[in-house]
This record gives sequence, structure tokens and C-alpha cells, in this order.
Amino acid sequence: MKKLVVLTGAGISAESGLKTFRDSDGLWEGYNVYDVATPEAWERNPALVQTFYNERRKQVMVAQPNNAHQILADLEQHYDVEIITQNIDDLHERAGSRKVTHLHGIITRSQSDKKASLTYPIEGDEIRMGELCELGSQLRPHVVWFGESVPMIEVAAKICQRADVFLLVGTSLAVYPAAGLLGYVPHTTIKYVVDPNIPDVGRYKNVTTIAEKAGFGMQKLKEILISNA
Repeated sequence: MKKLVVLTGAGISAESGLKTFRDSDGLWEGYNVYDVATPEAWERNPALVQTFYNERRKQVMVAQPNNAHQILADLEQHYDVEIITQNIDDLHERAGSRKVTHLHGIITRSQSDKKASLTYPIEGDEIRMGELCELGSQLRPHVVWFGESVPMIEVAAKICQRADVFLLVGTSLAVYPAAGLLGYVPHTTIKYVVDPNIPDVGRYKNVTTIAEKAGFGMQKLKEILISNA
């Protein structure tokens, strides 16, 4: 079975109704991202950051996987599919995808404020101030904030190196280090890009682009991928 490696970004979740800060000039649901998505913001006003992510978590739990998520899950019948996602939602998992690497964490888990590798499932949809990890520090969202390292990037790079087919869906390749992952994909690997605004991939070989939103673009690509499996 060929290995299909997929890198997904905000565009795939947008069709499920989840917004990102790039929708409106750096504002995310009315907040400046640097007020709610940085370590400095957490130090300055942890209650505000906690409330912000509690609201985002509620939105994620209400949202449903869309056609693009479902097609990627269905492709496991034809490929060894590994998904690397920049998104913090769990829509890939809920669609049925079994191998998902979250570069920027996942909002349905909490983590220790003292030791990021200590993560926990969240009961319900909120983390409350005063909820502590086993080390006695405040629990925070299991999300990589701006200015923090991306611990899963090396794992993702190794996955990309093994790709027989590579697919980019719903990402502008504007956020590093995720944007550099395409450079780890072998030159000979067939690559597909699905996004209404195709990012600059001119320096890469064997690239086919589909300038459509994730759902429609994946519907067009599905038959091609199945026929080439």
C-alpha cells in the first residue's frame, strides 16, 4: 500500500465553520492573537486566555467533519494515510482518520503550565482556573502558541520523507516551521495542492494544483488518487 501523507491547514476546518485569526487581519473571533495566543498573554492575563480557548473548544465540539475530512478518512481503504495537521481541532479523528499528527496541539486536551509533555483529556468543554496538573501547576490548553517551539515538527518531517504521494490541503504555507515540511518530501514524490489560493510551490517538482476549496477540491482529487493507488 502506498503511503499518502497529507498536510492540512485552516482551510479544511473553515468549511466546518471554524474561523482562524487569518480571517480578519490578525483578529481571531474579535481578539488580537497576541492577547490570547502567546506565552506572554498567558503570563499577563491567564483568565482571559483560558476563557478564549474554552469558547473555541465549545465551537470545535459543536462543529462537524466536512466532506474533505471524510474523503481523507475514506482514502485509508486505498492508501496508508498519515495526516499532519496545523489545526487544533479533532475533526480528522472524528471523521475516522486513524493516523493524525497535530503540529500545534489539540484543543480537546489540557497540559501542565510547568511541563508541556504532561497532557490530559478534558472533562466537558472547559479548563477552569485552579485546575492543577500532577506537579501542582495550572492546567492550560494543549496548544502551541506563537513564540513556542513545535515539538512534533521532527516527527512530521520524518513522515514527509516517507511519502509516496503528498497532499497539501487548505494551507497557505505561511506559518513556519510547518511551511518548511514540503522541503522534506522526496523530489520524485507526486504532490497535489488543494486550496483556492495556491501557495508558492514553483520550486518543487511533480506538483499538480487544484484551485478550489477543500471539500470540492478533494472531491475532484478523490478519483485520481483512487485510480493511482
